[in-house]
Amino acid sequence: MAELSFLTFRGNIIVALHGEMTDSSVRNFQSHLLEEIERIHARGLIIDISALEFVDSYMARVFVETAKMAQLMDTRTVLVGMKPEIAITLIQMGLSFEGVFSAVNLDRGLEILEKERARKRGRR
Repeated sequence: MAELSFLTFRGNIIVALHGEMTDSSVRNFQSHLLEEIERIHARGLIIDISALEFVDSYMARVFVETAKMAQLMDTRTVLVGMKPEIAITLIQMGLSFEGVFSAVNLDRGLEILEKERARKRGRR
């Protein structure tokens, strides 16, 4: 069973996924995460999947849907720590990650969120 740990940092939620994720735990992840976004009025979300050994099509679809739901709540999402073999598999499956940023690590993910915030402020 996967462990869910949420960390709040500068208005961002950082969630690191560890262990095996079942369909049930993926659904649980999504609902708890959306509740947390609402609770703290998060501006950014980082989902760290570096500890996952695999990401199946269902998990990937839920990650993308969660990012789109977060965007509707005015929260930008960055997926970090994707292993090359996972990226290859997801592209071969034909999954679209439109609207989801990606970064190699947490530092780069936080940089992306800061740049997005600055860009958004510049449009006002």
